[in-house]
Amino acid sequence: MTTPTRIAATFAALKAQGHMAFMPFITVGDPDVATSIALIRELASRGVDLIEVGFPYSDPIADGPVIQASYTRALSRGLHVNDIFAGIQQLTNSGDKIPPLVAMVSYAIVFRLGAANFVQRAKDAGFSGLIIPDLPADEANDVARIIRDAGLDAIQLVAPTTTSIREDHIVQTGSGFVYCISIAGTTGARDQLPEELSGQLKRLRGKTNLPLAVGFGVSKPEQVGTLRGLADGVIVGSAIVRQLERLTNNTTTTAEVLSGIGEFAAQMVAATKSR
Repeated sequence: MTTPTRIAATFAALKAQGHMAFMPFITVGDPDVATSIALIRELASRGVDLIEVGFPYSDPIADGPVIQASYTRALSRGLHVNDIFAGIQQLTNSGDKIPPLVAMVSYAIVFRLGAANFVQRAKDAGFSGLIIPDLPADEANDVARIIRDAGLDAIQLVAPTTTSIREDHIVQTGSGFVYCISIAGTTGARDQLPEELSGQLKRLRGKTNLPLAVGFGVSKPEQVGTLRGLADGVIVGSAIVRQLERLTNNTTTTAEVLSGIGEFAAQMVAATKSR
């Protein structure tokens, strides 16, 4: 019997308790790697279930203005992939209790380093899974196999515009969970989730037993209740990354910003764990 990955085990444990997963997104390197590591520790202390770690890239395809700006801030300070791997590895080797980390990374970065090399370095650093949002369809099978052979999860995205045939392929080649994009467009906090989302989730549930995690547009604890019984987890990015902008204006301290993000995360955790 195959040993489940950390991500699969996390979702299974939550399902057994009747809970949903909360997965915050952070941009590593904004404003610097040390602050990102401190933020991961803060989020871990607040009980988040997984953490999505964005690798800054100069031309992201689906990220909204808030996350794009954070990528620009990180890259403008000379951030390198080596810095990310070194910082994450130091964290995961520290002995601290850190939830599964999922890398959100452009295929251009993976391709530049070589897929096998990148995946091995991600594994050595302590990542549990990879999301490559712009992975070309003709490369997806090979890269997903490299990721799975390394014992990591190859997490794939489904959008409202994804065709039924493409959905079938995604749920067959992906692992860990399915990243369900709630809206057609870019990331960003929104007041309401689209009505069509429930239909999308029900359709996917009929195709796979993989957990379904909803991202893009989720920003409030109140939105979690609308997803209960439909999704297995929620992902929040822009609502968190926006708070880091305050550090660039020198209007507050790092400790205050991290504490504020931690308090927000605690509210989201509570919402995903309530019945």
